[in-house]
Amino acid sequence: MSHIPPWILPVAVGIVIPLPSYAVQYLAVPAAQKLCFPDSDQFAVAHVRFTPAQIQAIEAMSGQKQLLHGQEIWRALKSGKLQGYFVVDYVIGKHLVIDYAIALSPEGVVRQIEILNYRESYGGEIRNPDWRKQFVGKTPHSRFALNDGITNISGATLSSRHVTEGVRRVLATYEICLK
Repeated sequence: MSHIPPWILPVAVGIVIPLPSYAVQYLAVPAAQKLCFPDSDQFAVAHVRFTPAQIQAIEAMSGQKQLLHGQEIWRALKSGKLQGYFVVDYVIGKHLVIDYAIALSPEGVVRQIEILNYRESYGGEIRNPDWRKQFVGKTPHSRFALNDGITNISGATLSSRHVTEGVRRVLATYEICLK
């Protein structure tokens, strides 16, 4: 039997034992759609693929870099009548992606925000309903930022900041692509 170096066992155990996972899926898209638009009887796919001009306009209006080339959007309908838009967006928390959804009225006013997936080990306080309610009523022309209309959450500063920036970007997307 050959001699096994003493450092091999800890390395081998580290490879076999997975790192702790903090990812939590709070809502799947269909559940979030029903939560945001309980009276809607249909969610019609209305995904948008951005043109270079739209990307520039979204960035100019929101002050945020548009990293994706499109946006996942559904039209919420009740008996064929538009109730609003359901938008899924992604931002980075501190290190990992946060999936969240925004419900917009047909006029582009924020009705609701829901956190779908949160992967960080801390900062999940952005799920607090009182914090998310600060966005309700915001429009593409509202002026808001973290600590300027949207309060910061201590211990979740980057998640708070990035969701706030994401909401501004989504509202600009509405104004440029959906209005």
